[in-house]
Amino acid sequence: MRPFTTPLRAFVVKGQWYLLLFSIAACGDDGRTPVVLYSPHGRDQLSLLEKDFEARRPDIDVRWLDMGSQEILDRLRFERVNPQADVWFGGPTTIFERGIRDSLLAPYRPEWADRVGPGGVGPGDLYYPAYRTPAVIAFNSRAVPRAEAPRDWDEVLEPRWTDKVLIRDPMASGTMRAIWGLIIVRSLRETGDTTAAMRWLRRLDAQTKAYALNPAILDARLARAEGLVTLWDLPDILIGRSKGLPFDYIFPRSGTVVIEDAIGLVRGSRHPEAARAFIDYVGSVEGQLLAAREVFRLPARGDLPAGRIPAWVAGVEREMAVYPMDWELLAREGAAWMGYWDRHVRGTGQDLAGR
Repeated sequence: MRPFTTPLRAFVVKGQWYLLLFSIAACGDDGRTPVVLYSPHGRDQLSLLEKDFEARRPDIDVRWLDMGSQEILDRLRFERVNPQADVWFGGPTTIFERGIRDSLLAPYRPEWADRVGPGGVGPGDLYYPAYRTPAVIAFNSRAVPRAEAPRDWDEVLEPRWTDKVLIRDPMASGTMRAIWGLIIVRSLRETGDTTAAMRWLRRLDAQTKAYALNPAILDARLARAEGLVTLWDLPDILIGRSKGLPFDYIFPRSGTVVIEDAIGLVRGSRHPEAARAFIDYVGSVEGQLLAAREVFRLPARGDLPAGRIPAWVAGVEREMAVYPMDWELLAREGAAWMGYWDRHVRGTGQDLAGR
């Protein structure tokens, strides 16, 4: 029995949370050791890895909660004195760095530690990169011919896309925070401050029809052509396309942000041995190849057997131009930048659009 698969707002409704904790503890007690994952990787990937890992380790019961990267950080902070999760599975290293400052992670050096990095490896073995997650410009391929789709970030601001852009809520999403970070870092390099970036993001707000609360809503609205264009991560777009949704994508010509997607052991984990076993599995050859083959995850490992890597991986590596991000700056200043955007930029673009 899967104990929970949707976000529970513990920090909002405390009484309900403690009641739900009792329910979680009471269900699925079949003698196996539970391992609880907090992850933004979505139902498809989490269900896939759960099934495969449990087949390899029938003594462990994988339980997971799917939510945005920022929501994971907020929840782990709330639970710090009484941790409920064992593994923090997924999200940009900038979010994990904030978790380190709040003492939310415990050191663990996985069996595959020497097969990744050095990018994306946390200090003191506190996290390691499991995947590389690129951002793309995605669009509804039924409504937008590929030749007419935006080819770069700035083209999304053209008048023809006004009220036709869908955006995943950036305050909850590590992917969107990384994209916003690219725009801000670009502004700092070109002008020396963030003013141009906030102006750019205000213009994007003017183009935006809706901010989707979660990836499922984003997929549904894009598939229905309620909006025609979005900025999002490649794996989710490829998963949707594999299910028959009318999705296509383009890598921005000027370069995209590629997230080092991390995994770490939660400090105070109740089931640390099971948690370490799951972390070892995620970065194993078989775990990496399964995720690449079935849910379009770019492996962090560079030593996978060439003959077993899916063909799409080589195509992405060939097409993708990577923007040189300043991840340390983003980890240090990103929360303040996002707070400013949320208070002073979100919702103000309508003035530009005259709506």
